Amino acid sequence: MKTELTSLSETRKRLDIEIPAAEVDQAIDRLAKQLTKRAKVPGFRPRKVPVSVVRQRFMSDILHDVSHDLVPPAVDTALRDHEMVPVETPDVHEISIDAGQPLTFHALFEVMPALEDLDYEALTLRRTPVELDAAAAERALEELRRRASKLEPVTDRAVKGEDVVTLDLTRKGVAGPDGPPETPPEERHEGVSIELGTPANPPGFDDELVGLEPGDTKSFELTYPADHEPKDLAGTTVAYDVEVKAIHRRELPELDDAFATSIGEFESLEALKERIASDLEREAKAESDREVRRDLLSQLASRVTVEMPEALVNREIGRRLEQIASRLAQQQVDPTKANIDWETLKEEQRAPALETVRGSMVLDEVVKRESLSVKSDEVDEEVTKYAERLGQTPAAVRAQLEKEDGIARLAEGLLRKQAVEFLLSRATIVSA
Repeated sequence: MKTELTSLSETRKRLDIEIPAAEVDQAIDRLAKQLTKRAKVPGFRPRKVPVSVVRQRFMSDILHDVSHDLVPPAVDTALRDHEMVPVETPDVHEISIDAGQPLTFHALFEVMPALEDLDYEALTLRRTPVELDAAAAERALEELRRRASKLEPVTDRAVKGEDVVTLDLTRKGVAGPDGPPETPPEERHEGVSIELGTPANPPGFDDELVGLEPGDTKSFELTYPADHEPKDLAGTTVAYDVEVKAIHRRELPELDDAFATSIGEFESLEALKERIASDLEREAKAESDREVRRDLLSQLASRVTVEMPEALVNREIGRRLEQIASRLAQQQVDPTKANIDWETLKEEQRAPALETVRGSMVLDEVVKRESLSVKSDEVDEEVTKYAERLGQTPAAVRAQLEKEDGIARLAEGLLRKQAVEFLLSRATIVSA
């Protein structure tokens, strides 16, 4: 077999491969003989069709099968001979095959670039000082108080601010940001509970309900701001028909020791406040750690000047778009109907995706240079944690991961985590 490697760039390569005619003809003969056992040709009994007839009538199918049999192993052999490790399966083009002739084709693929001049020493990272936010503590306490509250029915007055209103609601699009509405023609929901004053309510919606009493109906239109979330309603005008079914007011418990005892193992309100402060401080420290890691990866990525494999960048862009689509679905928004220019969003994700790929590449290089490794019990521990989150047995999760090559990806993640910790241990961290 003849092979020729051409370097198209730092990462893009081309292999021109020629399989000898003798090997091709041998494969043709083998497949033709196999085909005689199942070929159906008028005038011949089953399994009695001559090889010459099979070759004549089914040569196109035979050549296709020969290519299928010979090309993949030829590519694998050529890659090993040239010591090339593609980041994805090579794309095969321009296959030329015929009896008595060599089989020729070329394979295009990408490889990881070398990072010979990479310097990850003398890193200075910024850490935001951890400060207790008194306002955040108060908000957390009020949220606990709200969760412990009770809804009391209101029958002697109209809706006012901060009430919880139960209503039947019909919504339909009137106009989209650039023309006809993209929302469904009509959506009806019965028994919907709306708490006035919450940020999730459509802008202006609360004002339309104030003053209504049970049994009242009202029709109105709202225009959503251009920056509204979720984006499928941004810039649209929507018509609403509502009928108030019931009004409730939220009765909040008193902030005292009894309240603290009722929501957990706290002896006093002061003990509850101390726990809230401790939790907030721990989360602030965790966020500070995350900021340091983000700074680390950003600096590492900036030190990579070589070309990145396009396949890896596109894979990371795809992962990011899938996360966005998943978040929309969790908000009960159909990603295919959302008012989102996916092509523009895809391009916007390119720069952060490129930085992520560069950062990951540096971490992999650190793993290699520093001879970092993970033990089997560390992988087992990670599988167990994953299983606990999913509510499954570790054995079931491991079996599923092994089917999807997930164990290797899990180990890769642990190695990169080790690389981060190694770099942090040698970096200078200053307060920003």
